[in-house]
Amino acid sequence: MKKEDYDLIADTIPRNPGIYKFINKEDEILYVGKAKILRNRVSSYFNAAGQIYNKTRVMVKNAFRIEFIIVDSEQDALLLENTLIKKHQPRYNVSLKDGKSYSYLCIRSERFPRVYFTRTVIKDGSLYFGPYTSKWRMKMIMEMVRRIFPLRTCNYALTDDNIRKGKFKICLEYHIKNCQGPCEGLESEDSYNKKIEQIKNILRGNFGPVKQYLYEQMQAHVEMLEFEHAHLIKEKLELFEDYQSKSTVVSATVQDVDVFTIAMDETEAFVNYLKVVNGMLINTYTLELEKNLDDDETTLLTYAVLQLRDRFQSIAPEILVPFQIPSADENMKITIPQRGDKKRLLDLSEKNVNYFLLQE
Repeated sequence: MKKEDYDLIADTIPRNPGIYKFINKEDEILYVGKAKILRNRVSSYFNAAGQIYNKTRVMVKNAFRIEFIIVDSEQDALLLENTLIKKHQPRYNVSLKDGKSYSYLCIRSERFPRVYFTRTVIKDGSLYFGPYTSKWRMKMIMEMVRRIFPLRTCNYALTDDNIRKGKFKICLEYHIKNCQGPCEGLESEDSYNKKIEQIKNILRGNFGPVKQYLYEQMQAHVEMLEFEHAHLIKEKLELFEDYQSKSTVVSATVQDVDVFTIAMDETEAFVNYLKVVNGMLINTYTLELEKNLDDDETTLLTYAVLQLRDRFQSIAPEILVPFQIPSADENMKITIPQRGDKKRLLDLSEKNVNYFLLQE
């Protein structure tokens, strides 16, 4: 698209917030961008031709038309831009470099859900936690979960009808106390699902409800004079407290935050993410981005924050960042810490991301 072509449509470009798409003759989306004022942003591609990068100049030259979608606010534009980039993966937008295959912990969407690690995320209604980059942490989590909450590992279809008809028989896992026999109706669905809820709490870093659940179980057995069972629950409680003590406590004052920092070189950007829940660091991850037209830190970090919070299913009410970025959620607090525990968390993230950049 030449400047003369742009001049013909310049007056028709809205002044509202929204997104714009550069599209070629083959109807392929080359680039998706957002803007607080669409006309001002799009005009910069044509009225400042001597100041734009060569990649941008090539993209504009290959464009055949420009399309717009008007939205109500800058936040809506940010969310829509992220959705369209994820859907269409335009050639000139920033792209994720997912060369490494990390593991997720899956809670399967089924009756009597199985819990297991997988490298494949399938959108079938199952719940995924992760990704986990540490094999040691993965092993520790799974071993602790299985010892405290016996779950099935079989792939039987445990429907009411199948269980009632006695289609399945308990296996060795039941006899060695790794499963409580839901396949023969020896464990109720309600009892099983309560354990699943506590596993979710562990993976989200909500340790208080888990301890309360185990303590109430122990007390119930004591009241029924089932002291052997109570002792077994007490051992599980001690095992869980040992796991909790090994979790990295990073702050006594910071409760639930996401921490993001960024480092860049000529062609790539790396965004480090720390997830802190109840003052404990429960996960860390570094996202690799391949820079295209979007090469400024604010744009790249904003994009990465949306990607990582979605990937980790984070609903933390506050994020810590090294500089101001636009927010897609008006209820989320953005903090640029200058001192104290929050600043120390930001410094820790910066060390991680700069170390990752050096390794490249």
